[in-house]
Amino acid sequence: MTEPDAAGAEERLALLTGWIAATLRTRDFAYASASADASFRRYFRVTPAASALGQRTLIAMDAPPPREDCRPFVKVAALLGEAGVHAPRVLAQDLERGFLLLTDLGETTYLAALRRGFDAALFDDATDALVRWQLATRPGVLPPYDDALLRRELALFPEWYVGAHLGAKLSGDERDGLARVFDLLVADHLAQPRVFVHRDFMPRNLMVSAPNPGVLDFQDAVEGPITYDCVCLYKDAFLSWDEATFLDGAIRYWEKAKRAGLPVDPDFHAFFRALEWMGLQRHLKVLGIFARLRHRDGKSGYVEDTPRFLAYAKPVANRYRELAPLARLLDRLDGTVAAAGYTF
Repeated sequence: MTEPDAAGAEERLALLTGWIAATLRTRDFAYASASADASFRRYFRVTPAASALGQRTLIAMDAPPPREDCRPFVKVAALLGEAGVHAPRVLAQDLERGFLLLTDLGETTYLAALRRGFDAALFDDATDALVRWQLATRPGVLPPYDDALLRRELALFPEWYVGAHLGAKLSGDERDGLARVFDLLVADHLAQPRVFVHRDFMPRNLMVSAPNPGVLDFQDAVEGPITYDCVCLYKDAFLSWDEATFLDGAIRYWEKAKRAGLPVDPDFHAFFRALEWMGLQRHLKVLGIFARLRHRDGKSGYVEDTPRFLAYAKPVANRYRELAPLARLLDRLDGTVAAAGYTF
């Protein structure tokens, strides 16, 4: 799978601008690229001279079928709004052609704001929004984060990171050990209480806005483990915080969740272990995804961040005796000496 060629992208843009003009009933507007992501979606900030929709600026999404499907975005945007979470409102849609016109949540991401350093107030707002989102959970509304999906994601690590990116081969013992670790992780995740899960609840997808935060990139939301979005927030793809900050953030979220009546484990030690194991699943998955973006999709700017995810994964693998086969594998792949022991 490769990115659309320039001619195809220009043809899509011409169709999009014609649709915007028909929707706004005017061609008197300017547009500029707002952002792109790891998918085939593109976003444009539209500035109408005057809009019947009453918005100063709008966001137009181009999600070319059959590579993208706008329907999950529309569905989850409505769920977030119903939960009291600030997400874009869908003002107009053409699902057949893959076009949406959305409210604009602004131009400053949490990622940009946090480049200056950790900001407790921003994270406090984000965990408040996360609790509201989880409290809105209704079983059967979103796809399940089930055994099959968890295993498909974990399989990305040996296929794309180990094989395609590192060019390494696993021994039979390593394959068996990795399979045992994957079984443990999946069983642990499936045993957690189930809530609405954004799946990418991280600073790049949160906007500094009023009310704060604005939440983006939620179309892959599922019903899954309660720890997932919290670990996404504090163990980010593009920013790293020290262990003390992560621990403090986990405690703050856990206390809020308990007060709100969410089904977090009342034993913080057990909650934190589940949080770390959930993060490990995500970080192994992301190592595979970032490698696939480079080697299959030709997208740069992702695989360069793999050292961050190894820095997340290795301490967790070393901290729990059950995860020792993964710890040894990561050490071997990294060319380092295996740790002498495992603390849990």
